[in-house]
Amino acid sequence: MRSLEEWFTEYAVSHRHPVNERLHQVCVPLIAVSLLALLWPIPLPAALAGTAAAANWASLVAAVALAYYALLSPALALGMLACALPVLALIAAAAGTGLPLGAVAATVFVLAWLGQLAGHRVEGRRPAFFRDLQFLLIGPLWVLAALYRRLGLSY
Repeated sequence: MRSLEEWFTEYAVSHRHPVNERLHQVCVPLIAVSLLALLWPIPLPAALAGTAAAANWASLVAAVALAYYALLSPALALGMLACALPVLALIAAAAGTGLPLGAVAATVFVLAWLGQLAGHRVEGRRPAFFRDLQFLLIGPLWVLAALYRRLGLSY
């Protein structure tokens, strides 16, 4: 398994232009949140859900991502957990209001991906996930690591 620094070094190759970096700092979290919102209403099959009646794909995806992040960096995984819990709580609350959560999430998802693609056009390089789909999980960690560095936190 690659180390976190190996992932970040390779990811950084296609994320050097300041405009692309800024777009990623906004769009990557929006994509992650909107994806979880899109997955929220989809229940897990009974075999996966066990006795948890409210188990859904959003919770499972978040748990798997957090486990992967813990392998790469326990400190960043804790930061992601601190982000994921309130996001999942907000999605759960929004889902219970009758608002068109799916339509809003789908719109945000598409617009955020368009922002990402615009950033890569400015960058002049293809997105890293074209080389390896695992970069779809590295993007959110890369954004959080940049915040840690700004705050003087180690990871």
